[in-house]
Amino acid sequence: MVSPRNIRFALALLVTAAIVGIVAAISLNGFRPTPAAHVSQQLPQNIDVALNKARFTEMREGTSVWELVAERAEYDKTGDVAYLSDIRMVYAKSRTNGAITLTAATGEYANTSRNIHLRGRVHVVTETGMVFDTESLDYLAASSLFRTVEHVDFHHERLSLSATGMELDAKTEKSRFFNSIDAVVEGVGVH
Repeated sequence: MVSPRNIRFALALLVTAAIVGIVAAISLNGFRPTPAAHVSQQLPQNIDVALNKARFTEMREGTSVWELVAERAEYDKTGDVAYLSDIRMVYAKSRTNGAITLTAATGEYANTSRNIHLRGRVHVVTETGMVFDTESLDYLAASSLFRTVEHVDFHHERLSLSATGMELDAKTEKSRFFNSIDAVVEGVGVH
């Protein structure tokens, strides 16, 4: 028969071996430095700085003319052009005009001229209810003019219009359409 003393010795040896095994496993696996994930995103060759949630503002005589917010802005190495994505621009309300809100998928802002080129699903809404949709729109800062040579759809109250080419004066909110104009004025229902 096995003596109780030998059973205790065998159990103590088994427990000690288990503890040594656990400590060895922890020390071999637990203290290894985990490799850091490579976070660095390479910028294109011509891009020097990239910003998230960038905000641009044009000021004239101490008053904000417009404010543009882009989810992402990338500056080229010269620093003159900012490449923008997910854009929301608000041309400020003044004594002569209401606010104009624009959204676009992408765009470019030229620091020197302050001109803005908006591209991709450009949507314009004025405070008076005019709505413009086009694929590209340029803002010319010197003349406060929005211009496109692309197809544009326009809606205001009962008027729906499509044309090729348009200008919108941001100061007066007057619009001019250039070519292939097709307009429909919704009438009152016939009785």
